[in-house]
Amino acid sequence: MLTTNPFDRDDLGDDKLHEECGVFGLYGHADAAALTALGLHALQHRGQEAAGIVAAEGTQFHLHHAQGHVGDNFSTPAVMAPLRGNQAIGHNRYSTAGGAGLRNIQPFFADFSFGGFALAHNGNLTNARILRRQLVQRGCLFRSTSDTEVIIHLMATSLFGTPVERLVDALRQVEGAYSVVAMAEGQVIGIRDPLGVRPLVLGRLGDAHVLASETCALDIIGADFVREVEPGELVVLDGRGVTSLRPFNSGQSRFCVFEHIYFSRPDSMAEGKSVYERRKNIGAELARESHVEADVVIPVPDSGVPAALGYASEAGIPFEIGIIRNHYVGRTFIEPTDQIRHLGVKLKHNANRAFIEGKRVVLVDDSIVRGTTSKKIVEMVRAAGAKEVHLRISSPPTTHSCFYGVDTPERSKLLASSNSVEQMAALIGADSLAFVSIDGLYRAMGHPARDTAKPAFCDACFTGDYPIRLADHDSGAGEGGSVSMLADRKAS
Repeated sequence: MLTTNPFDRDDLGDDKLHEECGVFGLYGHADAAALTALGLHALQHRGQEAAGIVAAEGTQFHLHHAQGHVGDNFSTPAVMAPLRGNQAIGHNRYSTAGGAGLRNIQPFFADFSFGGFALAHNGNLTNARILRRQLVQRGCLFRSTSDTEVIIHLMATSLFGTPVERLVDALRQVEGAYSVVAMAEGQVIGIRDPLGVRPLVLGRLGDAHVLASETCALDIIGADFVREVEPGELVVLDGRGVTSLRPFNSGQSRFCVFEHIYFSRPDSMAEGKSVYERRKNIGAELARESHVEADVVIPVPDSGVPAALGYASEAGIPFEIGIIRNHYVGRTFIEPTDQIRHLGVKLKHNANRAFIEGKRVVLVDDSIVRGTTSKKIVEMVRAAGAKEVHLRISSPPTTHSCFYGVDTPERSKLLASSNSVEQMAALIGADSLAFVSIDGLYRAMGHPARDTAKPAFCDACFTGDYPIRLADHDSGAGEGGSVSMLADRKAS
């Protein structure tokens, strides 16, 4: 018996996992704000609903926040000219329900006794609700519903003196996954959480130094990749160059494995490896584990392309672009009416019938969340004349919610949390369905298998093995999604 049916209502929703943001920082260049805008443009895939830049010249800080894409808001002299100074930080935001207002756009800025300070954060603090309650009881006034603002208030109430000391004091009180870029007078600061769940890299552009969520943001400005900021490391970029500090007790790295599967841009490097190459490796492993007789391998665009290439090469089956994606349809366009919402996938994808009709098709995608989009894609391919449709997924079943900075539904809405693979295949309408195994995923990453005692990655969405304590959740803050999402929903 099927334990849950997510298709009872005709609502596609947004059937993908979303990284909630990207960060960028630069010190020592006269065009710091313009370069930051370019860096954020390269990181647009990490957050598409809002962006912000703070630049500084001496003691003066200049800020611009805007909803929408970077290119639409940071491309005119009227916006960019006031963002003066040789240092800047920026942030792309993917907001959750109720959280798209201007008050939640980062970087956040505050005036402290030592001067101005700006901060942007990628990740999620798992004890933010508890800390927020304590801070409110102490008299702190919050202007946003974001967990990031907790860091600002912890700094404001700190008894330490310098910006770095106060930031370290604040971060020693928080739990969760984070990459932070921050800025005070004469310095830009970067920090990764002690397990390195969220990414942050260091680059160099002439005499300037750069921080970014991914290496593709270095490429766009012509900067050289230097290294990754290590788990638990704090780096200070200033007139002396780069200073590295180790203020936190770091454990074994637990980098988010979904960065390799889906989040990072395929032209980025992560953990010293090509993201594109690792995705092809996953596809090859998937083919070895779940081969099926077929005539063509087709990716679900765009994220399924590298894995589909790897699958096709390993299986010896032709690869074709059998689904064409329309890149000019935003989420807001599919919201207005039931009829438009029903079209859903057809607005974003169209079958390339000439390469599908009469064929046994292997469809390759990166994940199944609710399964609503997968169902529509399979229906579309069948309508284009496919004899058989076999769905292959380049990640293990997503059975648990993420609490570390990825927007996921609550666990009960994850298709794999309460249905077997066979049940999911029946719900989606595929002739067969297979996911890469957790050990297969690790093999594709260059490991012999998953070491259950010391996993190399954060893979909690597949295994339920959460490496960082879920203080807010365990205290009753609610299940599913990030703390900021829960707060945003309550405030909306």
